[in-house]
Amino acid sequence: MESRKQALEEERRREHLEKRLQEETNRRQKLVDREVKLREKQRAQSRPLTRYLPVRKDDFDLRAHIESAGHSADTCFHLSLTEKICRGFLVKMGRKIKTWKKHWFVFDRNRRTLSYFSDKHEAKLKGVIYFQAIEEVYYDHLKKAHKSPNPCLTFSVKTHDRIYYMLAPSPEAMRIWIDVIVTGAEGYTQFMV
Repeated sequence: MESRKQALEEERRREHLEKRLQEETNRRQKLVDREVKLREKQRAQSRPLTRYLPVRKDDFDLRAHIESAGHSADTCFHLSLTEKICRGFLVKMGRKIKTWKKHWFVFDRNRRTLSYFSDKHEAKLKGVIYFQAIEEVYYDHLKKAHKSPNPCLTFSVKTHDRIYYMLAPSPEAMRIWIDVIVTGAEGYTQFMV
């Protein structure tokens, strides 16, 4: 009887230890899974702030970059986006006479320019902003643009000699244009060591 009691006690202890072992194994597996997910997320978002620096690589895919930033270029019908070029209408404030006029803008990574034209046919060039001149691109949060038709959709492109104030047709178009132009903002590099 005593040996049977001992065997039963031993069996209960073994089952209890196996249960604890299984719980510990499950807990550790969950930790490993969570750590692996965190590592994968960190890899996907590695150096997130460098996304907002100019990119000089020749093989740079502008469309893929913009889509990886969370924008959907296909649903934003206000602009056309390819691997190297972004095109669309923006309203720009004039330099001397502070009126707002609609222009067709072309951001071209091959020519390293942001050009604007009087219309969509790109026949009459109105002006060019070279990548080397672009220092900063930012949302006009201080509302400095003179009498902007829509201050919430206004952003600024700062160059060596002036600030261009531009108005996008939609919030999504504004965010895409800002992210696109930032990739060409090479003007700040002249101050780097």
